[in-house]
This record gives sequence, C-alpha cells and structure tokens, in this order.
Amino acid sequence: MKKTDVSSAIFLLVVANLVASLSDVSLKMLNGEVPTFQYVFIRQFISLLLLLPLWFRLEKSERLMGCDWITFWRAQLILLGSACAMVAITHLPLATANAIFYVGPLLVLPLSIMFLKEQPSKGKILGTLVGFGGVLIVLRPEHFHWAAVIALGSALAIGGGNVLIRRMPQNQPLVCTLFWTTLMTLPIALLLAYPQWTDITLEHLMWIIAINLFVLAYHALVVKAFKRAPASQIALAEYSGLAFVTLFGVMWFDEIPDILTALGIMLIVLPMMPINWRKFFRIKRTKTRIVA
Repeated sequence: MKKTDVSSAIFLLVVANLVASLSDVSLKMLNGEVPTFQYVFIRQFISLLLLLPLWFRLEKSERLMGCDWITFWRAQLILLGSACAMVAITHLPLATANAIFYVGPLLVLPLSIMFLKEQPSKGKILGTLVGFGGVLIVLRPEHFHWAAVIALGSALAIGGGNVLIRRMPQNQPLVCTLFWTTLMTLPIALLLAYPQWTDITLEHLMWIIAINLFVLAYHALVVKAFKRAPASQIALAEYSGLAFVTLFGVMWFDEIPDILTALGIMLIVLPMMPINWRKFFRIKRTKTRIVA
C-alpha cells in the first residue's frame, strides 16, 4: 500500500465529511416536518433518478455488477442509518448528534480486524481509544437524550456499511455501487413510509433534493476512499466532519458547545493527525536550532 494512496483516501474522506455536514444542516432545516421513512424514500428515489442515466451509459456487462447480497445488506444499513440520523439531528444539537455518529468510524477499526483481517498499528488503536474517550465526554450523563440512543443506531449502520465496502470487487464501477445500493433501499423504505405518508410543501422537497445531492456525493467519495486504502488506516479521517458540523452549528443554529463538549470534540478530531503533529514539532525544533 503506497503512502500516496492512503493520503488521497484520507483527503477524500475529509471532503466527504464536509459534504455530509452540509447534508446535516439541510436535514435540520426540515425540523422533523416530514415523516422519517417518507423522507428517506423520497431522497433515495431522487437519487435513483439521477443515477439512472449514468447507469445506462455503462457497458451491458457492467450493469449487473453490484447486484448482490453484499450490496443488499449495505443498502439496508444505509436505510437504517438515514432514518436514525434524521431523528437524532432533529432533536439534538448538530455537534452532539455527530459525536454519537462517530462511534461508527470508531467501530470500523475493530470490525476491520474481525472481518477483514486487517492489522492496524498501535498508533491507530491508541488514536481510536482516545477518540472514543472524546465521545464519552460529549455524552456525559447530564447531556443524555433519548435521541442519543437513536443516534447510536446510525453509528452502528455507518460502521457496518463502511466495512462492507471492502468486500466489494475492486473493478466494480462506482455508478453500479451507488445505483444498486439506492435501488435496494426503496422497497423497505416505501413499506415503512406508507402508513404515515403525508403531503409535503415545495420547500420540504427542495431541502430533500439538497440533502440527496450531498448524500450522493458523500457515498461516492466514501466508496472511493475505502477502496483506495485499508479501513483501519483511514477511519480516523472520518472525525473531520465533527469539526465541520460544530462550526456550522455555531454559525447557523447558535449551538455553542460548552468547554467539556469542546474538549470531547478535540479528543475525537486530533488523533487523526498524529503524524502531522509530530512532523510539525520536528520542524519547529529544527528551526529553533537553526536560529540558535
């Protein structure tokens, strides 16, 4: 595995989490006014319409790639994760909800060890433990909310879905992965949405379209990232999204984290940059010696 592959995979994950943060902002703007599974169905249906022309442009021999059980189960995890995320973001501050979501990336490392037989370095293991400690600080008892339990469901779905990406064939076109994953979420989403289906406004629809575009971009970038490098080597880069949503929460929803929450967020985000920090301090020491 080349260092350039790992670096580019980390960059893709950081960009993916910026896009996902914008999706969370759009989802919070819905304010829970659209039933959960109706929202998921509409979002996924729009995704399918956007992907269909790209899927038809593929060679006939490629179109069925991704129509398998791995994609099916990943689709159901995405369905579960999307529903749980909507409930959590609606009822929790963006930073708190996303801190819980980041149990998902934390789970990628042990899951990749158990199911993918990957062997992360001691530094990765230590960084993951530090990040998990940050999540516990953010979720201290006085801040606990019932929606936090729902958010944990999204975290589990995120972690499981990302690990399944590594089971996919390397030559499988990205469009195929996105197309079949989206298609396979629709039947169960419609079944669950039907009992509570209601009329929605044009404003609701526009927010759902915006969320859809952000989520589609997120999944495309995540698939590219996890195919480019082992899950255990890049999972920590997922924490960058927490910095983005905290900033957006302060800017647009006046959700200013207290000192302990900020400390927890720092413990989650900083471990993904241990090598960069060591290089930074080495450079600083070198400059000091030169000046002296």
